[in-house]
Amino acid sequence: MLSKLRTRLRSAGKKLLLSRNSNQRKHVRSAHFTYFPSERPNTIGETQKLNMYQAINHALTLALENDPRSVIFGEDVAFGGVFRCTMDLKKRFGANRVFNTPLCEQGIAGFGIGLANVGISAIAEIQFADYIFPAFDQLVNEAAKVRYRSGGTFDCGKLTVRAPCGAVGHGGLYHSQSPEAYFAHTPGLKIVVPRGAMHAKGLLLSCIDEPDPCIIFEPKILYRTAVDEVPLAHYKIEIGKAEVVRKGNTVTLVGWGTQVHVLLEVADLVQEKLNVSCEVIDLISILPWDAELVCKSARKTGRVIIAHEAPMTNGFGAEIAATVQAECFLYLEAPVQRVTGWDCPFPHIFEQFYLPDKWRCFAAVRDILKY
Repeated sequence: MLSKLRTRLRSAGKKLLLSRNSNQRKHVRSAHFTYFPSERPNTIGETQKLNMYQAINHALTLALENDPRSVIFGEDVAFGGVFRCTMDLKKRFGANRVFNTPLCEQGIAGFGIGLANVGISAIAEIQFADYIFPAFDQLVNEAAKVRYRSGGTFDCGKLTVRAPCGAVGHGGLYHSQSPEAYFAHTPGLKIVVPRGAMHAKGLLLSCIDEPDPCIIFEPKILYRTAVDEVPLAHYKIEIGKAEVVRKGNTVTLVGWGTQVHVLLEVADLVQEKLNVSCEVIDLISILPWDAELVCKSARKTGRVIIAHEAPMTNGFGAEIAATVQAECFLYLEAPVQRVTGWDCPFPHIFEQFYLPDKWRCFAAVRDILKY
């Protein structure tokens, strides 16, 4: 009897799954945003339409060409890596300069620190940002402190760590995290997050040339989604400078990485539904971050909303909110708001409810206007 009941339940379950709308199934794995391409620069010569992983590959190619003492290493990078960012680099530059490492993030970071200390440009890949934590001690207690503890005698400024981060539509709790706030608590490191292909190339080249160790967190969902007109020449985007992506005068929206595109959608929605304009800022650089630009916008609009994928408690948005309220208190029309991931492990099938999508951000704008 129980066996027959189980069979019937399985059969009914299969029918329910098969009868579900295909768009619903697809929604779980689809992007929660519309990509807004960066404006084509007019001053850097010829451009080519590239997605983000191609732009990163191009930046790495230029770095290896320009500096014979540069190497790339990490798990599976020799055959192109999980996201194909190092595709064909081993074939072009040889196994001595592009090579695989064991599955040991602590070893990858420690090896990179050693190389950087003897003057070799070490470009390390952590396959997923979620697995950077075994390397936390090496990055926070060693890489960040070498210059200080040696009185400037040594440094590992030639260390750059690349790490794919953030939601991807199907990553679950071990392949979707955004750990930038952990590292932003560490003097001696520099941390950046690109919002697309053009920024990924320029920021990566800046990190490679930067005299301090850098971590570039690359939102993995953008690797193929983000397509820009990318300059083919060597160019850099300054670390520590934010960018006003959309001008406005009523609410300041601050984000980084993928969230910038969500906020641009929100700005359009607010203009259409509420007939007010939002100023959208891409923070770009987490450490150092551009407090001057954010506060200037806050004084103009009087209302600030910060959105990020990481959980709310101790997320980097808290630092921005505290600074804005300390520096701009008399200009504010309402308390600074945060729209973030929830304080729980990143879910798998409920990812769309976890993320700060345009509807949650729109609700925050509506509420802050009513305050």
